[in-house]
Amino acid sequence: MRTPTSWILIGMLALMPAACTTAEGPPEGAPGGPQGEAVIPAVEVVRAQYGSLPLEERLSGTVEAENQVIIYPEISAPIVRVVAQNGDYVEAGAPLVYLRDTQFREQVRQAEAALRIAEAQAREAEAALRELEARLDRTRQLAERQFQSTQTLESLQAQVDAAGASYDQALGRVAQAEATLEEAREALRRTVVRAPISGLVGQRNAEVGMRVDPGTRLFTQGNFDRVRVRVAITDAMIGRIEVGQTALISAESFPDGHVVQAAVSRISPFLEAGSFSAEAEIDVPNEEGLLRPGMFVQVDVLYGESQQATLVPMSALYEDPNSGALGVFVATSIGLEIDIEEPETYDADNPPPLTEPTPMTFREVQVLARGRDMAGIAGVEPGAWVVTVGQNLLGNRTGGRVEARVRATPWSRVLALQRFQDQDLLRQFMEKQQRLSRGLTEDSATAAAPAAGVPAAPATRTAL
Repeated sequence: MRTPTSWILIGMLALMPAACTTAEGPPEGAPGGPQGEAVIPAVEVVRAQYGSLPLEERLSGTVEAENQVIIYPEISAPIVRVVAQNGDYVEAGAPLVYLRDTQFREQVRQAEAALRIAEAQAREAEAALRELEARLDRTRQLAERQFQSTQTLESLQAQVDAAGASYDQALGRVAQAEATLEEAREALRRTVVRAPISGLVGQRNAEVGMRVDPGTRLFTQGNFDRVRVRVAITDAMIGRIEVGQTALISAESFPDGHVVQAAVSRISPFLEAGSFSAEAEIDVPNEEGLLRPGMFVQVDVLYGESQQATLVPMSALYEDPNSGALGVFVATSIGLEIDIEEPETYDADNPPPLTEPTPMTFREVQVLARGRDMAGIAGVEPGAWVVTVGQNLLGNRTGGRVEARVRATPWSRVLALQRFQDQDLLRQFMEKQQRLSRGLTEDSATAAAPAAGVPAAPATRTAL
């Protein structure tokens, strides 16, 4: 099982331009040499620094658009027209899809006719009520003069009450007809599926002639000016990661190793029972459009700084395969017997020259803090020249004397190589996941074949 540092070293050696032989060619004694002398390897070194190490957690996240929504129809009907296409920017309320509306228009006409009938009945009931109320007033006046009996007055009063009830019923039928008409008009309006927000539409799943229902996804829409990155925080990280801390977001698709800086916006107080992790959200301005919904990104959350210590690249750490001791190889004579300059830049076409063979010493170290690219250690003084590329060429000689030719390299080159290796490992992981997914799909298809009367072929799973 190789350690992460070993993978970094392997990836960096593939890019190392230095030849791992002496300047004169294969020495005597090596394959092609007469006397069996060992080949003198070439390594790259950087000068250890002194300072505090930014403490960070590296997380994996996925990107979502702000207000990202899935658009569904609200009624069942065939599609007669599709207005929006993938990638279109639409304003809120703009039509996206038209559904067949013949049935709904007919329902509106029927509801309008029912309303007119109910209104006419209400007017008729009102007129009858007004007539009876007038007769009641005249009869009451005559009764006061004793020209009409009390029985006639009471009979008219009962008729007025009944007419009032009929009028109230007519008004109720009018209100019911109005509600039915509004419901029919709303159903007609729903035959036009409109954008709920302003933003880009994508993942189109709408074609003319296709019958849809409220469970059919038509589009996904979102605003790309601001996006949201979702990451999972384990229970061990919750005590360190807080809202407001700086988050550095990177992706393989970013140009020239570009990093987007944002801040942790929200952290869920609840842990998922299965994964023992909580979800954190990072709101990110996205005017340049670097982040796209569905992207897989790396998120480094900075949660503090370590104590002052000697800083070396992560690739400088080497684990002795014999003893398991963790340490670094130091070029002890650099700066004392051999003077070299610390380069500020690195030109692959014209790299710094190799030194004459110089002694290498393996020193055990204690790692005080680990960051994404650097480690803070004790056991090596700042200013020492430590090997970052080529430790495996020094063999299993951590306990004895070993010499190597040395090429000084800037920190920027080492950090870039380490990040390149991180991206390479991420790419390998994603490719394996895709191969696994394809393998599972092939297995499912093969297993389903006998049910259709087709002989099943042996399933082939991609090796991971």
